[in-house]
Amino acid sequence: MVSSQVDTQEVLMEIRNVDRAFGGVKAVDNVSMDLRAGIITTLVGPNGAGKTTLFNLITGELSKDSGTIKWLGQPINRIKPFQAARAGILRTFQDLRLFNEMSVEDNILTSIEANSVPLPMAKSQRKARREKVEYALSRTGLIDKRHIRAKDLAYAERKFLSMARVMATDARLWLLDEPASGLDPNSYEKFLEILREEVKQGVTVCIIEHNLDIVIGISDRIAFLDRGKLLADDEPQTVLNDPDLRAIYFGERT
Repeated sequence: MVSSQVDTQEVLMEIRNVDRAFGGVKAVDNVSMDLRAGIITTLVGPNGAGKTTLFNLITGELSKDSGTIKWLGQPINRIKPFQAARAGILRTFQDLRLFNEMSVEDNILTSIEANSVPLPMAKSQRKARREKVEYALSRTGLIDKRHIRAKDLAYAERKFLSMARVMATDARLWLLDEPASGLDPNSYEKFLEILREEVKQGVTVCIIEHNLDIVIGISDRIAFLDRGKLLADDEPQTVLNDPDLRAIYFGERT
């Protein structure tokens, strides 16, 4: 697990003047923001605002048209997804991307192996890997489901497996794309509890979320995107109490 000693003023990632267009439409338009250590930053905005595109630019799923991104002070402008993961930047997807025919346990093991540098492991390292798997299974309530195929899980369990795959790695920054969408109230509360505890342990989170209850309940900072532009990046109440931003959020713009 990541150390719980976190300087919440430390900037892990600097995003400066980032652009990405598709055809004549700018999906991300001159966005500049910082992701600070040990907090949860929530990306909000209407559909098509550029939130997932920004995640894709950070992790190298897409290339930028212009701008720079630095991770721990170093440029990562040409990074590939596997390199981002091995550098400690890991993400989830709206479509989950689980290995459906594999067991829960093997899904988690595969995530550890895929997102670490492939080196021969000593006995102590194999033990540490096993401890990470057990931790992730226990925290997400999947310990009794370890041998069940991913495709045979309930919807909420599949969501938690997606989180467990990130949790078992040494990733320092989690990029979570609507991880709580479609969860029932009990699962939603469990999700919030897990996320808060992991942040206390030293993880930094940037989450895309539409559910206003989750936004209010989890955010330390909110970045508001609309039509590719960053309109606000501030304390939650400052953003949520802005009448113009609320109008955009609820589809009431003039």
